[in-house]
Amino acid sequence: MKRQNVRTLSLVVCTFTYLLIGAAVFDALESDEEARRDVMLKDATWALKLKYNISEEDYRMMELVIIEYKPHKAGPQWKFAGAFYFATVVLAMIGYGHSTPVTAGGKAFCMGYAMVGIPLGLVMFQSIGERLNKFASVVIRQFKKYMHCQRIEATEMNLMFATGMLSSIIITTGAAVFSRYEGWTYFDSFYYCFVTLTTIGFGDYVALQNDHALQNQPGYVALSLVFILFGLAVVAASINLLVLRFMTMNAEDIRREDTELQSSSHHVLTLDGEVMAVNGKLLAGHAYDDDVDVDRMSVCSCNCLGLNHGDNQELLLDTSYHPSQTVLAGNAGHLKVKRASV
Repeated sequence: MKRQNVRTLSLVVCTFTYLLIGAAVFDALESDEEARRDVMLKDATWALKLKYNISEEDYRMMELVIIEYKPHKAGPQWKFAGAFYFATVVLAMIGYGHSTPVTAGGKAFCMGYAMVGIPLGLVMFQSIGERLNKFASVVIRQFKKYMHCQRIEATEMNLMFATGMLSSIIITTGAAVFSRYEGWTYFDSFYYCFVTLTTIGFGDYVALQNDHALQNQPGYVALSLVFILFGLAVVAASINLLVLRFMTMNAEDIRREDTELQSSSHHVLTLDGEVMAVNGKLLAGHAYDDDVDVDRMSVCSCNCLGLNHGDNQELLLDTSYHPSQTVLAGNAGHLKVKRASV
């Protein structure tokens, strides 16, 4: 089996195993808390209905109003600043879900906009990531030269370490900024930054949703957009290194298999258009003439010794690999050796 097939199968098995482990861990961590919150909310709902004598229908209406009004508490979401923020979230494939189009025209335009914008964004982030890797390689080379290292070339491990450090700096710094402006704990802010830059985008934490920040704090809006775009570019630089490494491994496997295939073909002889291994075993349909004396055949399974005076048969040695290229030719019962042309 080819190495690429083995690697692909191993990746599939490892991925599904990882999914099973993740499901088991999330089940253990979250299922009990989910049940506890469900009981608590049901008790609160029953107490609220009993206290204010609210019917079931009125309570359902209140739930609907509260859910629908939640995005509007942050202020207008579809003015230019909010629309630009939404377009950035769509292009970056984050998809918080804090605001979504409700008109048919808005939904149709969103689908068309995403079909063009997402590939454009991926290419842009990938290109910026490549430039960042190039810049990082120059910095690493200069640093090694300053430290008088014997090898000043920037290796893949050096680049991965540099982009990893830069990603960590961006996430930790962004977490501190969002913790201050949004009033979140530092851990929640760090969680928001990680979910954003990995384009998971759960939407449980969304920036710019308090105190009409989209209209009243343009500096904070610009900072949030820069954080998203630049952070995604840095993450793309790290992903670019991993993709290049995987492609390099595949190229090495293909080159190795081609080499093995060529080396195996060097042990094949051709006899009158038939393929035969060097041990004399016929590989492809060589048939002998009925008038050939089998007892006079040579051990190489050809009829070199039984050549008739009127025949002119050749035993051609495929010597595309060895420099001493020869052709064994039988004519009138005598063997002649001549050099084959390349």
